[in-house]
Amino acid sequence: MKLYDYLDSGNGYKVRLTLAHLAIPFAWEERDILSGATRTPEFLARNPNGRVPVLELDDGTCLAESNAIIWYLAEDSPLLPVERLGRAQVLQWMFFEQYSHEPYVATPRYILKHLPADSPRRAEMPDRLERGRAALAVMDRHLGAQPFFVGRRFSIADIALYAYTHVADEGGHDLEPWGHVRAWLDRVAAQPGHRPITALPAIA
Repeated sequence: MKLYDYLDSGNGYKVRLTLAHLAIPFAWEERDILSGATRTPEFLARNPNGRVPVLELDDGTCLAESNAIIWYLAEDSPLLPVERLGRAQVLQWMFFEQYSHEPYVATPRYILKHLPADSPRRAEMPDRLERGRAALAVMDRHLGAQPFFVGRRFSIADIALYAYTHVADEGGHDLEPWGHVRAWLDRVAAQPGHRPITALPAIA
C-alpha cells in the first residue's frame, strides 16, 4: 500500500498512527498541500476532492477520507470492536470528530500555523475556539468515567480524536481545564507502537 500524505496533517497522522499500531508496512509520499501538490491532474485522478490522506491499495484502488481509511485498516483488528454496539459507538465518536471537533480544533491550528497574520480568516478564531471548547468539554465529561472512548479499550475512536487534540495548543486552545482529556492523551501516547506526528514514517 502507498500513503499520500502531508506530515503536518492530523488527518494524515490518523492513518500513519493506525498503520504503526497495526505494524502494517507501507510506502509513503508526501504531498505539500500548501504548494498545490494535491491539485495536479495526476493526484486528482486518485482523489477528485484534492485532499490528503489517500491510501492506494495493493490493487490500485484509492481510498480517501481519513476516518474511512482507518476503519478499513482496523477491520478484524484489536482497534475495532467486534460487537455491533461497540462498532456503532466507534462511529459515533468518529462522526463527532469530523462534525463537532475537527472544524473547531484542527481548523484554528491551520489558520494560525499556515496562514499569514493578516489573513481575514483570523476573524473566525473566536467562534471556532468557543465551539472547540464545547467539544473538549464533551470529551472531558465522557473520559471522566472511562479511560478510552469506547468499551474501556484503545480503538480507532481514540486515534481519530487524538490526532488534532494533542496539538490543540498550536491552534490557540488551552487544555489546562480538561484534566480528563490530558490524562487520556498520556494514555494514548503510552500505547505500544505510538509515534509522534512529527516522526517520518518507517516506510516499507
